[in-house]
Amino acid sequence: SWHHSRPAAEGGRYLRLHMPSRIGDTSQLPLVRRVDMNHQPRKAVFSLPLIDAIKERVARGEQCMVFLNRRGYAPVLHCVDCGWKSECPHCSAFRVFHKIDRTLRCHHCGYSERVPRACPSCGNPDITPLGRGTEQLEEHLAELLADVKRPGSMSPGNPRGEPLRIARIDADSTKLKGALEEQLAAVHAGDVDVLVGTQMIAKGHDFRRITLVAAVNPDGALFSADFRAPERLFSLLMQAAGRAGRDAAMGAKSEVWIQTFQPAHPVYAALKQHDYPAFAAQQLKEREDAGMPPFSAQALVRAEARSQEAAQAFLNAARAVAMDEMPAWDGWAALLEQITPYPAVPMSIQRIANIERA
Repeated sequence: SWHHSRPAAEGGRYLRLHMPSRIGDTSQLPLVRRVDMNHQPRKAVFSLPLIDAIKERVARGEQCMVFLNRRGYAPVLHCVDCGWKSECPHCSAFRVFHKIDRTLRCHHCGYSERVPRACPSCGNPDITPLGRGTEQLEEHLAELLADVKRPGSMSPGNPRGEPLRIARIDADSTKLKGALEEQLAAVHAGDVDVLVGTQMIAKGHDFRRITLVAAVNPDGALFSADFRAPERLFSLLMQAAGRAGRDAAMGAKSEVWIQTFQPAHPVYAALKQHDYPAFAAQQLKEREDAGMPPFSAQALVRAEARSQEAAQAFLNAARAVAMDEMPAWDGWAALLEQITPYPAVPMSIQRIANIERA
């Protein structure tokens, strides 16, 4: 993290180790392609160029990885008539639709129940998913690639060949003991043609046959309330890109595809050039202009209680006591003139497991 570990030459405490190329026999970094989803069919999950690229890779006996950092089938179920949504009764969040076992699960508190046959609010049977997760990507890929056969699988005894093999690795598909190891072994053995998953597959794995990595919908991370979100997205995408072309013989033809509605965003522009220093410089300039860390210091104090009023009352009382008593401490009077305390507010996810957070 550039924010937490600026080098000594820039006022930090660390020595920067600059590694512009890969370690090992291949120094070729993957080519980054941005797909402007504003020019693709409305509601398209995969762009046509990406599907064609996946087909080409599989036909050559190579592997592809499709990355979406959201598990489940869809993040929300909703009613088209009355607007009901699958909210968790214990959290300020929606329950995620898991199509495989027809459940609605809260990924914060763990509350789960079967999908209702009709809308609990108005009785309308037409309740539909909103958004998409890794289960949905796996399903769509199976439909779009149904006519693709594994290379070398056609023979006189099997003229139709073997269908494409798609595997999904996320927290749901690897719950059982040994499941993760088994699926990773299948990928390494070449028994998987397309790997779908969350950030579990984006970091640290040495997939030698993967030559194409696709990030399907990374834009959501750009609009987080956390000022560090672009930095974290860049790091995650760089890690995911590092799974492509790790074999020296395949490095020159490896690619990273980014499907985005914001193709001109600085994150993607810097990613295309594999230029983290330029991206970091741009981010640091924005933070300096806004008075954000590392050009200022921020402290976040949180509280949890059975009611939101109690949590906020505690924080506001603590704030008042601190501002009243700290001026009497040695050397603190001048320091307090540089401090701007803010009143308590609810957290972005205000309630988890019936506990209010501020």
